[in-house]
Amino acid sequence: MSNDASVRAPRRTAQVPSQRKKIDPPPIGAAETDWGHIEFLTEPNSPFGDGYSIEKEQAALADMDAMDEPDKDPRWARYAALQERKERLEKARLTYRLDQGANEQVQYIEANQIRSLGRLVNEAEDSMLLHTKEAFRLFMGRRKDPDGKYQPIIGIKFCAAALRSFWVQTAHDNPYADWALLRASQGLQQFGQELQQLAETHLGKLRQMEAKGLSYSVLKSADPKSVSLQFTSPYGYMLAELVVDYDYTVRVIKTAVRKGRLTDAEGHDVIRNITRRIRGWSEEIARFNRFLWRPELSRLCRADFLPSADEEGKKRAEAVTAIFGAVPADIFAGKVLPPHTRRHTQLTEAERALLARVGEELAMAEQDAAEPDAATDALV
Repeated sequence: MSNDASVRAPRRTAQVPSQRKKIDPPPIGAAETDWGHIEFLTEPNSPFGDGYSIEKEQAALADMDAMDEPDKDPRWARYAALQERKERLEKARLTYRLDQGANEQVQYIEANQIRSLGRLVNEAEDSMLLHTKEAFRLFMGRRKDPDGKYQPIIGIKFCAAALRSFWVQTAHDNPYADWALLRASQGLQQFGQELQQLAETHLGKLRQMEAKGLSYSVLKSADPKSVSLQFTSPYGYMLAELVVDYDYTVRVIKTAVRKGRLTDAEGHDVIRNITRRIRGWSEEIARFNRFLWRPELSRLCRADFLPSADEEGKKRAEAVTAIFGAVPADIFAGKVLPPHTRRHTQLTEAERALLARVGEELAMAEQDAAEPDAATDALV
């Protein structure tokens, strides 16, 4: 019988941050060089084991760069050591790049295979299986017909392309792209929960009949269609889940009608209500897409709203605010981000505080603009 304790991972004792002792090098270091004994300035985060500070030494010896004969200066040994340290650091950086920062045990030829490593691809084609015409129409949408008899419908496939474009724009620090993705994500979550609740409610009515000896199955298509999914952003797959949830809910409701648990009119109204609301949500996505990709707004970024913005940036900020209103302060400041984003901007605390302040000012300006309208409405 093996002893579990013998293979158990050793327990790690976490140190309390306040008890950790950071050992800094002494302010002045010393070393023997090819040019003699020298003393040098140090820094805690030095790339050298003795704490040598290239930055501090460079500042201290800056005047020697302009000398015609620096080797005549009594600080020559220190100056020569500085040049040697620079070369060592540059060589170390080059070596690190060439071997990809791999551990010393890894050979150069092995480490460089990471450069040619292929991108991740699907093992097989992604697809979804649809059973109802309602779900298929929701997915593919409908453009305006030549005779003008039918209203166009924004399809989920279009929404997937739009959300991907917002996802791309987040890499350029576009706050309205963040807002669009957050609005879309909230809708996906809300409709997903509602569809699940609808399906469970009407399935419950069918399951009640099992106690009486009647066993009902959910309707499905005699010839369901497989739709290929070739999305290139996470949001496309989130939308595909919404479509299959909608498809299943429609099947459950139609089953309840077929089995006499709902009237034709009741079943039609339930499906029409949730469908209209999803389409209204799709229209909001289309509106963001229609304006954010206009040439005059395609370069929009948070910097356009700052006092230091150029004239073109200020025009973009004014135009987009007039169209959509002010971005919520937390979104503008980057405190609230969409579930998937390509934004990699690293902000200092000062920049973060500035964005937060500007976001609050925009929100206050929007609120002040809305108050006169509310007062006018109250007088009418």
